[in-house]
Amino acid sequence: MDLPKAKNSFSESHKVSSNLRDIILGGQDGLVNVLGIVLGVAVASQDLRIILAAGLAATFAESVSMAAVAYTSTRAEQSYYQSELEREKKEIEEIPEAEIEEIREIYRHKGFSGKLLEDVVKKITSNKEVWLDEMMKFELGLQDAGAKNAFLSGVVVGFAAFVGSLIPMLPFFFLNYVQISISEAVWISLAISALTLFVVGAYKAKTTVGDWKKSGAEIAVIGIVSALIGYIVGLFFRAPPV
Repeated sequence: MDLPKAKNSFSESHKVSSNLRDIILGGQDGLVNVLGIVLGVAVASQDLRIILAAGLAATFAESVSMAAVAYTSTRAEQSYYQSELEREKKEIEEIPEAEIEEIREIYRHKGFSGKLLEDVVKKITSNKEVWLDEMMKFELGLQDAGAKNAFLSGVVVGFAAFVGSLIPMLPFFFLNYVQISISEAVWISLAISALTLFVVGAYKAKTTVGDWKKSGAEIAVIGIVSALIGYIVGLFFRAPPV
C-alpha cells in the first residue's frame, strides 16, 4: 500500500519541479528581454509613448514566442524519446546478447563485479520493461517526457513571460501619476527588475538545492548585465537635444 503512495508523491514532486522550471524560464526571459528593450528605447527617445509602445509590443511578442517554443520543444523532446524507445525495443528483441552486454557494461562502470554483477544483469534483463527503462536512462541519458503536457507547458511559460515582461514597465505605467522623470523611471525599473530576479533565484535555490543568496545574486547579475546591453545600444541612438 505504501509503494503507490511513494510513486504518486514522486510524480507530484516531478510535476511541481517541471512547472517551477517553466515559470522561471518564462518569467526570467520575459523580464530580461523587455527590460533591455525598455532601457534602450528610453535612453534613445526619452518619449513615454514610444517606450510604452515598444515595451508592450515586446511583451506580447515575447509571451507568444516563448509559449510556442515551450510547446514545440516539449513535443520534439517527446517525439525523440519515443523514437529512441522504439529503437531500443527493437534491439532488445533482435540482438538481446548485445543489449545484455551493454547493461553489464553500465553496471560494471558503477562498481559491480563478479557474481553480484551477473545477478544484477540477470535480474534486470528478466523484465523487459525494467531492461528498457535502464537502457533509456543509463545508456542514452533520456528521461520520459511523455507525461508532460506540452500545451500546459506552453501556457505556463507564456503566462510567466507575460507577467515577467510587465515588471520592468511598471514605473513607466505610473510615470505621469507620481511625477518622476523618464531617467528616474529607468533606474527604478532597473532596481525593481534586479530585486525580482534575485527573489526568483533565491526561491529556486530554496525549492531545489543550492545557496539562496548565491543563486539570487547570480540570476540578478546575469539578467541585469544582459539587459544593460539594450541600454548601451540606446545610447548610440540617443535623440539629440532639441
